[in-house]
Amino acid sequence: MATLHLDLETFSTVPITHGTHAYAEKAEVLLVACAFDDEAVQVLDMTAGGSLDNVQMLIDSADTVVIHNSAFDRTVLRHLGVHIPVDKIHDTMVQAMAHSLPGSLGQLCDILGVPTDKAKDKAGKRLIHLFTKPLGKNRILDRATSATHPDEWAEFIEYARLDVEAMRAVYTKLPVWNLTASERALWLLDQRINDRGVAVDRELATAALRAAQRAGRALAAEISELTGGAVANTTQRGKTLDHLRSIGLETEDLKKGTVKALLAGTDISPEVRAMLEVRLQAAATSPAKYRTLLQATSADGRLRGTLQFCGATRTGRWGGRLFQPQNLPRPTLKQEEIDFGVAAMKADIEDVLFANVMELCASAVRGCLVAPEGKKLVIADLSNIEGRMLAFLADEEWKLEAFRDFDKGVGHDIYKLAYAKSFNIKPEDVTKDQRQLGKVQELALGFGGGLGAFSTMAALYGVNLPEETITALVAAWRKAHSKTKSLWYNCESAAREAVRDPGKNHKAGKLVFRADDGWLRMMLPSERYLCYPNAEIIDGKLTYEGVNQYTRKWERLETYGGKLVENATQAASRDILAFGMKAAERAGYEIVLHVHDELICETPDTELFAVDKLAQMMSSGPLWAVGLPLAAAGFETTRYRKD
Repeated sequence: MATLHLDLETFSTVPITHGTHAYAEKAEVLLVACAFDDEAVQVLDMTAGGSLDNVQMLIDSADTVVIHNSAFDRTVLRHLGVHIPVDKIHDTMVQAMAHSLPGSLGQLCDILGVPTDKAKDKAGKRLIHLFTKPLGKNRILDRATSATHPDEWAEFIEYARLDVEAMRAVYTKLPVWNLTASERALWLLDQRINDRGVAVDRELATAALRAAQRAGRALAAEISELTGGAVANTTQRGKTLDHLRSIGLETEDLKKGTVKALLAGTDISPEVRAMLEVRLQAAATSPAKYRTLLQATSADGRLRGTLQFCGATRTGRWGGRLFQPQNLPRPTLKQEEIDFGVAAMKADIEDVLFANVMELCASAVRGCLVAPEGKKLVIADLSNIEGRMLAFLADEEWKLEAFRDFDKGVGHDIYKLAYAKSFNIKPEDVTKDQRQLGKVQELALGFGGGLGAFSTMAALYGVNLPEETITALVAAWRKAHSKTKSLWYNCESAAREAVRDPGKNHKAGKLVFRADDGWLRMMLPSERYLCYPNAEIIDGKLTYEGVNQYTRKWERLETYGGKLVENATQAASRDILAFGMKAAERAGYEIVLHVHDELICETPDTELFAVDKLAQMMSSGPLWAVGLPLAAAGFETTRYRKD
């Protein structure tokens, strides 16, 4: 069984920030570094007579091709006529992320103890910057080559060789617990989805970007007029804060939530209100989304490469890339208003018909994703999957039964029921305001959250309560969810026991904890593992090493029972979605995107493909989930929207 280790160095006039697929359309291969098994690494110089036909022969003769971030190399080579069968590929970046390790090869070398020369690593970054992109404007040379920089080119070849040496060493050291047939099949499906991409209405994206830019200029002029020229642009945060203070408003920041809260008050002057309203309009992130769509969409009109397999490294959920589909703004306009606005922007008259153009742009972002002619989008979303999964993992049977009854149409809304159960009243007696409190309870308290978690979530829903009331709501919810509360403590106890007593299984309900060679693992009901590297109990706290979501650095982190349950709930919910994805694809529902727990499928525009069928496949569930009530619902459309 021959294993080929492969890595490319490339040049493109398209910035890599525009995405792999747009980059690859204009890319050329400079160097191909490769090695079979344990043989010495060769570097083929494509600029000095190297042949891509030889690269194809190397790939064809290998049983396995090991690449770090294979989607990049595979896509670039495909555009140049070299084919790597995806089922031959072993991606070390994906393997690392599937075990809660970072995707960066340099970081992996540090974590796994692979020796690297930091000076050479720094020099390598300099060489990448020199050779792989245009040198920039106002330069004598358009680009650097082996002819213009022969000494640096020799260093570049050595850098490429060392990169494959490092990748090969990492390949031998990475954990393999999640390299199962099921996860392999899911990754192969993920690659098909990313390669397939989703059709983009570039006319709308162009019109919306034009509208947002025009609105931005108008808002800048308005804030300049309101401040007598003291603030020239809506992006001048410091000057805006200074001017607001000068006219009587003290505020520490201008975040969207802060501005909305200030506008909800009645004790601000008309001048302050006008400034805040301009600031709020200008805060929309939609212009960046439209710009990304236009830059990243391939020549055939499809946007590709928006999903990163195991991008959420703790749980194995997908991460968003480029367009960030997992982070689209929630529409604030009704759908009929959005549809009208789409037509208005395309006709270049939106500023005549809409007072708040930025609001329209933010609400219309989803509408750029469309079905091609003769096709439709069939879309379905798993209903409250994390709430259901938490009840399943905790064996909270009354709640599971409540979900079953609700799905049959004979049960009560879960938010009403949560409040009613907390205070031992009838669900039908729960008022609208009490239901809102039940919703905050459900969203804030499932993973050990208390006063702080409730207050934070309540603020998002405009709920403001005294501390003693919140304390009572938290206590009542926990009393009604005694098994959920027990699961938090049982998980932490099992995890601690596993760290203290490695090599043995320690159960906490449907979850199993085990520590081996410093790695704490949590086995989910699907038999997939969540991994916590270098787990230790330090000063009485359960800790492990991971990427800090705020600093983005590899650090020692703390965890606890509620957080472990949250990880398990999100991860097991991901496994339910994955099961539905495989079923949908087998039935011909071609997935073009998925957002959280929602599948967006492109199908022929016929009655053979229907949302009810997709929803049924998504809610059928695997064998390990017997007893878990699942439901899904959705709609059919030719333009993506929020249901």
